[in-house]
Amino acid sequence: MKAPTLVSAVVAACLSSPVAVSAERTLYLGAYGGSTENLMMEVILPPWEKANNAKVVYVPGNSTSTLAKLQAQKSKQELDVVFLDDGPMYQAVALGYCDTIKDADIFNDVYDIAKMGTEKAVGVGFVATGLSYDKETFEKNGWPIPTSWNDLADPKYKGKVVVPPISNTYGLHALVMMARLRGGGENQIDAGFTAFVDEVGPNVLTYEPSSGKMSELFQNREAVLSVWGSGRLKSLADTGFPGGFVYPKEGGVALMVATCPVVDSDVPDLAQSLIQYLLTPENQAHIARVKAWGPTNMKTELPKELGDSLPYGPEKINGLNAVDWNVINPARAAWTKRWVREVER
Repeated sequence: MKAPTLVSAVVAACLSSPVAVSAERTLYLGAYGGSTENLMMEVILPPWEKANNAKVVYVPGNSTSTLAKLQAQKSKQELDVVFLDDGPMYQAVALGYCDTIKDADIFNDVYDIAKMGTEKAVGVGFVATGLSYDKETFEKNGWPIPTSWNDLADPKYKGKVVVPPISNTYGLHALVMMARLRGGGENQIDAGFTAFVDEVGPNVLTYEPSSGKMSELFQNREAVLSVWGSGRLKSLADTGFPGGFVYPKEGGVALMVATCPVVDSDVPDLAQSLIQYLLTPENQAHIARVKAWGPTNMKTELPKELGDSLPYGPEKINGLNAVDWNVINPARAAWTKRWVREVER
């Protein structure tokens, strides 16, 4: 038998080496930019990359732009995992862009509302839509803390209420809740429009979509009460503004940040692994600390001060309302046109 040549020996060694067998693989993650990207790339993802011999390519974008990428790449998806707000996520699921999430023990620790009624997406963080108010102004006027969605229609707040338009999820949630409280809901939205035109509208200073502008209106004491998100109010309060957040007695509304594995991924096992990893209590705590998203894993433990400011714990989470995005998404464009015509006229 001939002795192996040097070249053949090297090739044989390379083929049998662990490096060749477990070459680094790449996962493309479509998610929010800014502080979310920094948190993911600097804190959360490096340990997962090391443990899985993987590299994450981060593709930043808001929900609209990421959903547009899924639509544009329909025949050949490049993204493997995406983050979307819950409304766009339900669209992605309905359009067939999300693969089935494989069952794992970690999902036993996830709140039912975060499972979204589907096996194709899961919430990784809660934001609550409720009422934000200026504590100092309320105390100065001797006003009781607001307790109900119906407080938006209280005449004493005339010209001091700010509500986002329904192109913004916070405003959309308010429309649905006002409809529900008047015997309607997603399938009977007329009651909500009537409430805004006749009851809430006279109190509204402006229908403001920008969170930055909303903060300015509070800081300038032009707004004293608004429909807003728990995370947004926390960010404003962290600047020193005396803002308070109320979960109305009828319940706040859950706005979830959701994730799903994308269909036809060439690294489906990594996609499943990453989603499970994001739901661990340790990572849920990182997300809560940096992003002010309430944990969807019920075993996550947060310091009291942080937990008090977020949708955190069974009492708060079980009191949240979920809206039916499968009804809302097909109707949203028509509702938005109607809103501009009737409410913001």
